[in-house]
This record gives sequence, structure tokens and C-alpha cells, in this order.
Amino acid sequence: MQKNALHILLADDDEDDRLFFKDAFEEIKIQTKVEFAHDGMQLMDHLMNPENALPDILFLDLNMPKKTGKECLIEIKKTERLKDIIIAIYSTSSSEEDIEDTFIQGANIYIKKPSDFNNLKKIINEVVTVNWHYHTSGLNRDNFLLRLK
Repeated sequence: MQKNALHILLADDDEDDRLFFKDAFEEIKIQTKVEFAHDGMQLMDHLMNPENALPDILFLDLNMPKKTGKECLIEIKKTERLKDIIIAIYSTSSSEEDIEDTFIQGANIYIKKPSDFNNLKKIINEVVTVNWHYHTSGLNRDNFLLRLK
């Protein structure tokens, strides 16, 4: 990994979404290393392996096979080694129940997947430039859902 590169992990079963995400990261001006998990089980196997470096930010899809994003979120927050990972829920769902559940379970931000590439770049740029130390100390429901202005 490049020194000082931001380590990003996306857990998403949709190949098109992974490619869209990878292309967006390649176009932003921030040095990153982007890895992928194709389902919830692969994500948890990766995170639980002590030989793997933990990501700085985990983008977590909710609807994945084998283990859902919500199940992964709960497991991550209950695991001492993983509980401080910044988690951005990255989903097609705009259900209030999903937003509320993931907020309560400890996700840091909720992003509804944009269908437009330029909006995805704006969202990614906003998420990776947040000062998470400050942001996590004042988490509240009002700043949980990321909306583009």
C-alpha cells in the first residue's frame, strides 16, 4: 500500500456498482487504496483476519448475499478490534427503517447510492475529506444522512 494513502474497503455484491465506485475513486484527487468484498461473509472473513490491515473507511451495502450489511454492521460494532472503523452505509435503500436501524447500530453516515457518476464523485470526496474524529464526537440523526446540496 502506498504510504499515507487512505485505505477504503467497499462491500457490495453488485459488480457494476463496484466498478462505478472504483472509477470514481480514480478520478478524485485524494491518494487512496481501494479494496472490495463481494458479499457479507467475504467482508467479515477479511476483517477478522489479523493479517489484513483494517480500512480507514468501510463503505457497506445493506443488501448482500450470505450476510447482510446490517448483520455485518452489528458484528463489526461488537468486535473490539473492528468497532472503531468508520462505516459509511452505501445503499440503494432510502427506507427510514434502514436509516434509523443503521444509525442506532453505530454506522457513521448513510449514503443513498447515486445513479449519476458526478454525484458519486462529489459524495466520495465529501466522505473522505470529513474530519471523522470531530464528526464521530458529535454524531446525531441530523448529520447522519448525507444529502447533496
